[in-house]
Amino acid sequence: MTLKSTLIDTHAHLDGGKFAADLDEVLERAEQNGISRIITVGCDIESSRRSLALARRHDNIFAAVGIHPHDALQADDEGLATLEELALSDPKVVAIGETGLDFYRDRAPRDIQRQTFRQQIRLAKRLGKPLIIHDRDAHEEIAQILAEENAAEIGGVIHCFSGDTDMARTCLEMGFYISFPGTLTYPKNEALREVARTIPVERLLVETDCPYLAPQPYRGKRNEPAYVRCTAETLAEVKGFSLEDVARITTRNAIKLFGLGEVDQSGAIAYAIRNSLYLNITNRCTNACSFCAKFRDFTVKGHPLQLQHEPDFDEVIAAIGDPSLYDEVVFCGYGEPLLRLELVKEVAAWLKKKGKKVRINTDGQANLVHDRNILPELDGLVDAVSVSLNAADAETYLKICHSACGEKAYEGVKDFIREALRHIPSVTASAVTVPGLDVDACRRVAEELGATFRAREYNEVG
Repeated sequence: MTLKSTLIDTHAHLDGGKFAADLDEVLERAEQNGISRIITVGCDIESSRRSLALARRHDNIFAAVGIHPHDALQADDEGLATLEELALSDPKVVAIGETGLDFYRDRAPRDIQRQTFRQQIRLAKRLGKPLIIHDRDAHEEIAQILAEENAAEIGGVIHCFSGDTDMARTCLEMGFYISFPGTLTYPKNEALREVARTIPVERLLVETDCPYLAPQPYRGKRNEPAYVRCTAETLAEVKGFSLEDVARITTRNAIKLFGLGEVDQSGAIAYAIRNSLYLNITNRCTNACSFCAKFRDFTVKGHPLQLQHEPDFDEVIAAIGDPSLYDEVVFCGYGEPLLRLELVKEVAAWLKKKGKKVRINTDGQANLVHDRNILPELDGLVDAVSVSLNAADAETYLKICHSACGEKAYEGVKDFIREALRHIPSVTASAVTVPGLDVDACRRVAEELGATFRAREYNEVG
């Protein structure tokens, strides 16, 4: 499979002797497998120098400079001054690290490891560069030191993640990314795959940690950047995405964290997730939901959705391209599609002539907005509708969704669901699982109305 989106290996060690004989061939294989950029990471002063030298020789290689906990004794005044000098010497140095704690091998005294870790956190904050953190058998102390040093100010990544869901949650709350290497692919590592299932997609990264930790198909052999694709494939299976989805998402995440180039901010009209094509036709919405991700970042699963203008019929059809490539076409973006009812009907009619299944994701307030029952107008044009119920009572609904329709909103959503059941073959009532929401109560309301129920996670569009 040729990837439209590329992958980034966010943690490699290309400076050592294991790549000295064939680095050019290694980089060529990486390019052939869709790996566009590589961060080679220093572990001590000399490897940091070599990593920077590699980055200077190759356009697609970037460097991180740092002192690994194994080499914490290097972090004297001279060593730290050299590290700062390297970090300031070239914009291709994109991070400080790897640094952290390793209480498994204990190759340096633990008190020196702690001190060196704190010093590099302070250096990263002073220089405005993210951290690359090594954590082995030191989860609690890593989290404690990050909190005490207010590392959330600069952020970074927990590389080669080996903690549990509680550790992941703690790091995410401090703004850190979580990166997975080839260990994610090991058959007996279901616990790590379970952690990966819980990580929001906008905080995921992939890496090799090469030449170590080769993924399952190459286990026991030297790891290399091309093999990050294996980890991405497993992550796609774990998250229920396509490889293309994971490549797009993790690449955007890496670019954003490490500043590896410009992030595409142009708003997509049509965007693919898995085997579905989504149509983003407005950013206007009846609600201002407290959980809506567009108030933090106008992207979903790596797609930018902030429109510069609302597209017309011809623009939407051009953006769709060949609809036969997709299982379904869904009107859904960071806005309420039924605010543009006439466009929805026109595009849906075109899609039905092409034999495509059409779905609409809606807040269910279109009848209130248009001051008429619009469901008969969708009869025969729409195969499925997902309606955002989001609460089991009107008071909770207004608290969460802040509807412009006011006190009429919640009953209007329920009425919309009842009427949709008369005109649309498949009707689902959904609820976003915000903290404190009684999901079971929402399910009971949906069932009483006669609709299927679905609980949805944060930042889930689709």
